Amino acid sequence: MNDTNPIPGGDAGQDDRTVAMLTHLSGIILGFIVPLVVWLINKDKADKGFLIDQSKEALNFNLTLLMVYIALFILTVVTLGLASPLTFLLWLASIVFFILAGLAANKGERYRYPVAIRLIK
Repeated sequence: MNDTNPIPGGDAGQDDRTVAMLTHLSGIILGFIVPLVVWLINKDKADKGFLIDQSKEALNFNLTLLMVYIALFILTVVTLGLASPLTFLLWLASIVFFILAGLAANKGERYRYPVAIRLIK
C-alpha cells in the first residue's frame, strides 16, 4: 500500500528525501543495517520527521524479511529443498518493494510496505 500523503509538519527537504530513498534501496544489498543506523542517528531530531518515519518503515520491513528468510531456511531444510523456490520469489518481491519505496521517498511521499511487522514504532 502506498500512502501518498506527505508527513504532517511540512515537506521533507531534498537531502532527507535522498537519504530516505537510499535507506530503502540499501535493503537490497545490506538488509536492516542502513535503516537501523539512519533511524538511530535521527530518532531524536524533531525536524527529521519524514526521515525517521521512512527509516523505521524500512527497518521494520527488513526485520520482517529476516524473520521470513530464517523460517524459509528451516522449511527448506525440512523439505529437503522443496521450499527453496519460495526464497527466490520472496527475494524478487522484496526488490520490487524496495524500488517502489525508494521512488516514493524520493518524491517526498511516505511509503508503507504491504507486508511488514511493525516492531519499531
